Amino acid sequence: MSSLEERDVGVAAAPGSSSGGLGVGAVGAAVEAVAGVAAMQSEDVGIRREGPEPDQDQPPKKRARLPEGESGKLEERLYSVLCCTVCLDLPKASVYQCTNGHLMCAGCFIHLLADSRLKEEQATCPNCRCEISKNLCCRNLAVEKAVSELPTECTFCLKQFPRSSLERHQKEECQDRVTQCKYKRIGCPWQGPFHELPAHEGECSHPTKTGTELMGILGEMDQNHRRDMQLYNSIFSLLCYEKIGFTEVQFRPYRTDDFITRLYYETPRFTVLNQTWVLKARVNDSERNPNLSCKRTLSFQLILKSKVNSALECSFLLLKGPYDDVRIKPVIHHHSFSNDTNETDYVPLPISDSVECNKLLAAKNINLRLFIFQVQK
Repeated sequence: MSSLEERDVGVAAAPGSSSGGLGVGAVGAAVEAVAGVAAMQSEDVGIRREGPEPDQDQPPKKRARLPEGESGKLEERLYSVLCCTVCLDLPKASVYQCTNGHLMCAGCFIHLLADSRLKEEQATCPNCRCEISKNLCCRNLAVEKAVSELPTECTFCLKQFPRSSLERHQKEECQDRVTQCKYKRIGCPWQGPFHELPAHEGECSHPTKTGTELMGILGEMDQNHRRDMQLYNSIFSLLCYEKIGFTEVQFRPYRTDDFITRLYYETPRFTVLNQTWVLKARVNDSERNPNLSCKRTLSFQLILKSKVNSALECSFLLLKGPYDDVRIKPVIHHHSFSNDTNETDYVPLPISDSVECNKLLAAKNINLRLFIFQVQK
């Protein structure tokens, strides 16, 4: 038995050792070292080795919660993994991915497609340079769900909330959210945190203003209301005309053959009120490099292609199409068409901002609805 022990120990002994006693000491030291590492690992993961063996019939214990520092590091790593590859920020709405899986927020994705249309280039992913388009890219619902559950800070109370519930908290629940006095309509300029609102409204002097003071404020409100009602009344008046026509129009992009090519849009010919028409549109009023501008606009003109025997006086307006979500404020335009004046001037397409313009530029075609009202003489 001793010879077997000596032979086993001799394998573990250091070369050149003269006795088996040193080999036993080396093995003991190795066993102690391994035991020490195992103990350290057990402490790191929060597992206790002491006490009786766990009962096999009992359900498994829950995983130990990570320390605060480790949790913060995990969130930082998730931020870096789930952020948009263009703006390097976490997406706030839809998330798109290229064919290689690189993520882009909806705003940056639309902006890339709009820029490529203005430059007459194929849009590419900023990470891997693969082609991107609305047909090639798809939404990543898993990332959208993961981002919505990540914590973020309320800008008012500085507390942490999941992104999915932050908007509701800031609009309805946060006691520090900025709010306005309920007497704002009669001129009170106060705004402050929500928890101070009852105290302010109890001391607000505007409810006690005289009738003369209130009449001045109400006059300004009536003027703004009158301006809005004038537009709607004009539209209702046009709807009473005998000859009214409307059609769905589709603006298609094309480029000029000039040395400096410019992007234009044009619709196929269409017939309204027994006349043939065409719509044209341009970006930033034919600015040389609209892709370098942050502010982008579209303007359009209506062209009569038919020959007429007498002047054709018309009113017209463009509205959004039935399948688009772009916001367009109706504006009525007037023009007297004849064989000599068959084109209107370029007028702005009444979209709200550059974001809406980018949506239109990123689309393959722009679909709108045109109304033409013939003025009776």
